[in-house]
Amino acid sequence: MSASTATLDSRPRLARGFRFQWEPAQGCHVLLYPEGMVKLNGSAGAILERCDGERRIADIAAELQAVFAAPELAADVLAFVSMAGERRWLAWDGA
Repeated sequence: MSASTATLDSRPRLARGFRFQWEPAQGCHVLLYPEGMVKLNGSAGAILERCDGERRIADIAAELQAVFAAPELAADVLAFVSMAGERRWLAWDGA
């Protein structure tokens, strides 16, 4: 899979082979894959739970800004999605 650059119009989704869930024993969201597990911090979990392939990154950032009454988050969300794409956790059209 070749990675394309994420933009605010990209619609990220979990990549094939990954499962996102709340893990009570860890007290956090995790990303499960056949070889292991990634423990996610609260911000990463909030972003990944919105990566359904329908929402644009700009939409995800706007939702998080409203939920957390935070200032502009688009650059942070875009940076996280880009990193997750490089690690092959997420995919989007063209990725």
